[in-house]
Parts: sequence; C-alpha cells; structure tokens
Amino acid sequence: MGGRRGSRTQRKHFKQSRENVWKRPKTESSSDPNNPAWQPFATQNPSFDEYYKEQRIVSPEEWDAFMEMLRKPLPAAFRINATSQFCEDIRSQLANDFMKSLQAEAIEGGDLEPIKPLPWYPDNLAWQSNFSRMQLRKNQTLERFHEFLKLETEIGNISRQEAVSMVPPLFLDVRPDHFVLDVCAAPGSKTFQLLEIIYHSAKGRFLPDGMVLANDLDVQRCNLLIHQTKRMCTANLIVTNHEGQHFPGCRSHKNISNGSETTNNLEQSITQLLFDRVLCDVPCSGDGTLRKAPDIWRKWNGGMGNGLHCLQIHIAMRGLSLLKVGGRMVYSTCSMNPVENEAVVAEILRRCGGSVELVDVSNELPQLIRRPGLTKWKVRDKGVWLPSYKDARKLQRNGIVPSMFPSGKNYADLTNNNQKSENGESVNAEDVVQPDDTISSIDDLEEEVSDLPLQRCMRIVPHDQNTGAFFIAVLHKVSHLPAIPDKSATSQGKLSTRSELYENLSDQATEEINGLEVSSVDGADEKILEVASKAEENISEMALEAADEKISEETSEVDEKISEVALEADLVDDEPAGGAPESNSSEAADKKTDSAKTGEKRKLQIQSKWKGVDPVLFFQDETIINSIKTFYGIDESFPFTGHLVTRNKDANHVKRIYYVSKSVKDVLDLNFRVGQQLKITSVGLKMFERQSSREGSSAPCSFRISSEGLPVILPYITKQILYASPADFKHLLQYKSIKFADFVDADFGQKAADLMLGCCVIVLREDHVQADALAIAIGCWKGRSSLSVMVTAMDCQELLERLSARMETEKNGTLAPESLGVLDKKQDMSGENGTTLEDHNVEAMKIQDTNASE
Repeated sequence: MGGRRGSRTQRKHFKQSRENVWKRPKTESSSDPNNPAWQPFATQNPSFDEYYKEQRIVSPEEWDAFMEMLRKPLPAAFRINATSQFCEDIRSQLANDFMKSLQAEAIEGGDLEPIKPLPWYPDNLAWQSNFSRMQLRKNQTLERFHEFLKLETEIGNISRQEAVSMVPPLFLDVRPDHFVLDVCAAPGSKTFQLLEIIYHSAKGRFLPDGMVLANDLDVQRCNLLIHQTKRMCTANLIVTNHEGQHFPGCRSHKNISNGSETTNNLEQSITQLLFDRVLCDVPCSGDGTLRKAPDIWRKWNGGMGNGLHCLQIHIAMRGLSLLKVGGRMVYSTCSMNPVENEAVVAEILRRCGGSVELVDVSNELPQLIRRPGLTKWKVRDKGVWLPSYKDARKLQRNGIVPSMFPSGKNYADLTNNNQKSENGESVNAEDVVQPDDTISSIDDLEEEVSDLPLQRCMRIVPHDQNTGAFFIAVLHKVSHLPAIPDKSATSQGKLSTRSELYENLSDQATEEINGLEVSSVDGADEKILEVASKAEENISEMALEAADEKISEETSEVDEKISEVALEADLVDDEPAGGAPESNSSEAADKKTDSAKTGEKRKLQIQSKWKGVDPVLFFQDETIINSIKTFYGIDESFPFTGHLVTRNKDANHVKRIYYVSKSVKDVLDLNFRVGQQLKITSVGLKMFERQSSREGSSAPCSFRISSEGLPVILPYITKQILYASPADFKHLLQYKSIKFADFVDADFGQKAADLMLGCCVIVLREDHVQADALAIAIGCWKGRSSLSVMVTAMDCQELLERLSARMETEKNGTLAPESLGVLDKKQDMSGENGTTLEDHNVEAMKIQDTNASE
C-alpha cells in the first residue's frame, strides 16, 4: 500500500480522473452527422430498469420522471468556504453580480437556469448552476463566471462538490471540540467540509480544540485528498492510509501497564483513539452518480451491490467501535441499492442490539426533500430473485448472506450454534447451516419485511430537487457494544473462541493484502474469509489458545473487540512481561529485526515502520526554534513546545517545519506510545520553510514564514512586520518587487529599509491597528534594496481583485460587477505593459488625497 521511491504522485496525475463522457472530442462531434463512428452514449440498461422497478425505490407513477432526470447531466454545485476571510465578499458577488447578470442574459436555444443557492444548505453557502461547457465558451458572462470558479477553487475560497455529497456532514452535528473520523475520505470534499464546520463553529478562537482524521485505503487517492485539503490551511488534520475495516484503535494501556510513574505522566493524555463523530461514506456501486458518470449505465449489473455488502458492514462496524458512547455516526452511500443501504443498516442494528439506535432526523434541514428508507426489498443473484436466505441455500448461492435480506433470518440460528465470527460475519454460513427443519418456514413468494425502524433512513432521489441519488443513515451510540456470548465458555468474561481465531487469521491475511487497490477491497475481504475457512479443522485448538492468552484483557476491551472483522496484528501481539516501551526511537529502529525474532516488546520506530512513508517527528532543535522566535519576535503566549513536527529525522537538513494543534499533538503522542500504528501520510500546517537562495543563507534567520501558516502566527508576531497603505499594498501585488524609495508612503519605505535582511510580513492597513488572523497580510523578502513578495501569482491576482472590489464598494457604496471580474487586460500584473510605477504612484496619491478630504 505504501508509495515507492521514484513514483511520487504529482499534480498532473490528478487530471487522470474519470473520463467526461458528456463531452466528445472534436473529431467525433456532431458536425458530421453522417459519421457512422459516432454513437450517442447509452443512457439505459434493461437490467437496471427491471431491478429498481422490482425494488420500488420510487412509485410506478414517478418512474418515467425518475428515469428522465437520470439521463440528464448533473448541474454544477459548489460551496463557499465559511472560514475564508473573503466569504462575505464572494457570497455578495454571487448574489449581486453573477446571479443578476445571468438572469438578464439571453442564452440561445436553451432554458438556462441561473445560479441559485441551495435552499437547504445553511447561510446560503452552497450554490448550484445548470450550464454546460459549451455555454461557458459561447457566452461572455458565463465565461467570466467559469474563470471565477477556477480561481476561487484553486485558492481555496470555494469547493466544487456534488450537492447531495454535502448532506452527510450536515447531519453529523459537528462541534469545534469534536474528534472526527472520516473513514473513507478521498477525494476529500467532505473532509474539507468537516474542517470548515469545526473552524466556523469555533468563532475566532486561536485553533479549534477538535480535529479531523481523514483516512483512505489507496495511497494515490490519499495524495488527492491531501491536495484537496491543503487549500484549507489547517493544523487540525491528519491523513492516514489504512483499510477502513482494519483501522487501528491505538490502545496505549497495553504499553504502559508497568510503572506508576509512566502512568501518571500520561494521565492528561488520551489512551485510546476514539472519536465523537464518525463519517462512514463507504465504497459502493455508485449508481447514484449516473448523471455525472453515465459510463456506469453500460457497466451496471444487479450483483454489484451484493459483492460490496459484507465490506460495507465491516467498515461500518469498525467505525462504531471507534465511536465514543454518546457519539454519532453517519453511514452513507451514493448507491440506490437497498442491499448496500437498508440491509447494511439493519445488520448493524441487529449486531449492536440496543447499544446503537437509528436517529430520526426528519426535522433537520426541512427544505431538503428526502424519502424514508425501505422496509422490504429483494435480493437478486445471477438473474434470480431470492425472497429469503432459505432460497439462496436451496440454490447454493455462496455469495448471498442472511444479512442481505430484510429479516436477517438464520443469523440468530448461527449465533446460537457458536458459528458467528466476532464481527458477526456469515459469508461461509452455507458450510454450517442447520437442516431445513430448523430454518424458519416462509412462503417462497412472500416478501420479507424488516421490523427495524429503517424508515428513519433517508433516500435522496434525483427528480425531487434536480440532484444525484444518495442514501444516509444517522446512528447514535447509546452504550458500549455488546460482547458475543459463548455458551461453552466457563468464564463470562471470555469471548467466542471462533471470534478469537478469526481475529488472528485476519491479522495474517492483512499482511498479504496490504497493497491492494480500492477496486480490490472486496476481494481483500474475501481473502480474509477464505483463510478463516481453510483453518476450520483447527478451530478448537487455536481458538482456545487465543482465548486463554487474552482472557485477562477482555473486560476493558470488549467494546472494540466485538465490532470489527479483524484488528491490526500489533493490537493482538502476545506481549511478554516486562517494562514500558523504550523511548529511544533510533535504537528501536536498529533493533527491529532482532525484536521480531525474540518476541520482545515492540519498540518505537522513527523510520521503516511504514515503507515508503516519511516519518513524523516532533521538531526539537532549540537553536533553530529560538532563532525563529527571536527574529520574528514571536510572543511567548504562542504555543510552540511540542507543536512543531517535521518529516525528516536529520535536523540539519529540515526544509519544512509543520505546526499541529493540541488535538493533533495528542494523537501523535498516542501514536508514538503504541509503536506508530497509524500510517500517517500528511499532518500539520506548513509554518516555516528554509530559505534556500544565496541571499537567504546570509539572513539572521534561515526560515521564512509560509503563506499557509501566516494567518495562524500573525497575531503573535512583533518584529519584521509592517502596515502598508492600500496603494502600496496593491503595488506590491502588481509589481512583485519594489525598491524602498519607490513606495508612495515614504515613511513606509524607510521602515522597510530598516528591517533586518530576510522574511517579513506586510499587513494591509485598515481601521484597526492590531493584526489578527482575519487581517489581509502577505509574506515578503526584505532584500538589500527592495521588498519582494513571496506569494504565488494566483494569490496575488485573487487579492488584487478583492481589494479592487472593496475599494470600489467603499467609493460608490454599491457593488460594481466589472470590478469583481477578471483583471482588466490593460492592467498588467508584472508592470511591463506600458504603465510605469510612477503613473500608479500619481494615481495612488490622488486616492489618498480623496480619502483624506472625506
């Protein structure tokens, strides 16, 4: 699963996404109607029609409207970043500029619906538009709107995301102090949304107390996830690379069982990785995305959902085991198949007993049109409808399990005969199924009906609000998950012996399937089950041995053990009697091989724990830290100690220093104590970066403040900081480098010349004097004779547009659409288009004189 050296994913690889089949190459365009090579993309599938008509996901009267909407392209949707300092400006621009101009614009031959806010999304932060790329190219207003979307998306002020994909995070009820787990996070739009909610609800605090841990199985998708969330500029995010169903619990009490002194030192730290909120947007067949991915039409078949059913249960149960009592989990898919939706939720409720309840959220987001979940459905396999599991056994359908059916019958029978795995897996139930007379009799033609409150689930269908299709279920954990009793056990604290065997076998299989791609997840899950099946004849001996070895730990670990298909191997390793783990990370790495052979306790490692992944280390070079503090005059109240991390163990060659929030710091501390069970691919906010230029090497401080980290540290900087007038600030953005004598404000130019050589911060001077996290500021380099910006060209362009809009608004008292568009072609940002700096200075002096007179 780990990346390999020499194959680092680059930005260009992100373009290799699913083909946009709505757009045909020019060579296949309809300009040549006689071209027999071109065929319209098929948007129909007889199997699809038959399957969903039988499942009755919509009424027969609605079927035509439902199918007609499915065959239309999906409208574009996007969300404004609520934490952006320009959030209000962007929302005003959409409402007062683009919305009005599009309504007034006549579109040839089309019924273009203007952009509009999604009525159910809070605070008008989510918008939807209905236009094609062809219309974007043909119409000048739409082209300007498209350029706006591209720029603001790249900057991070908006996120383009399917409308229904925005729904699950809203039902999580996330608060600023919550630990949130996004189990299957890539490509990252929901993770970004969760971070927005945490930051927005924190209402101006230094950093929220909560954090988001975003996980995904595939390493390249993790890179895409990192690329997406990097635009958020957050210190409250960890990205990991694990199978969702095997996500590690990081229980530190195994490693601190000896020594009261060690235990006392950890009293204030977390001892197990548990979460207040869990988002389980699991892998699915994806037929709810037909409108944006119409290639699914030709690939779709009724067995796609059956193959993912067990994996979805495993991931959901693992999410519940990592959820705190009193916490909330949202299970969601972009599928319409009840086998992937209601059947999974029903199985979760059956396994958890009364410890988990399905929450009725019908009163939340009242303007979102949703439909209740189904209580009856059928299972289809190889062209045959199966009303119950009894029929599947008669026809010897090995891929069908009882949990796929509404009643889940035979599940209880298998449990009573001690044939149920720790997580309730029943895929191999055919091997141990009871005789026909012990199975509940049912008429072959009679449909099963679930007695669980599945109507509390939500189904979103396309023709209700012109969206994609989605399924959402909100689960509340009211108590610890129940243990699976074993009738043959003499001790009440023992777990099922089969469960213990299954856990150990799963650990072995995990090592073999560690590198599988997302598309092979289901196969990986089946491999675990295959290993368990092959070892059936040795079950008694191995399981009893496993149970005896772990009996002393059962009482405190019941909740986590019961609910997962298999734990990571490092959570069930036999540990000899001995002291606490060594704290010397480098020695532990050197002894890795010997430790594995002798059975010694796992040592903390700083490298090679996860192949191909850079280590995460706390940065503790006091010389560099003190030089940074002194050079920038960073206030002592800024929490530095323990909050700086790096990905390079050689302090002399550290290029980047990252900053992490207290919540992320606590998780990293825990991860070190348990032997780095988390495979971390990204963590922290890039705060300082080594200046590698020749001039930078002679500066008193070799580290500059990065643009991403500047808003966090800005309120604490007392040196190397200046406040510029709007005119001088705008000139810096336009010309990138200005000599001290050329500034409009001569006093500002002199102050800039008096700064020490190296990085400095320039803040836009506004009504308030003190800089805060919402102030507009940029990093600059103070050279020997000039001041140069250290901001990307795209950031400069975006800031210039925002400043121009604000100045125009303040001058006229109204919003001028033309001031919010793309920069005037006559205004060259490089200052090399015939307009001199002196000309701009004259104009700036006039502006200053006008402001002074007012």
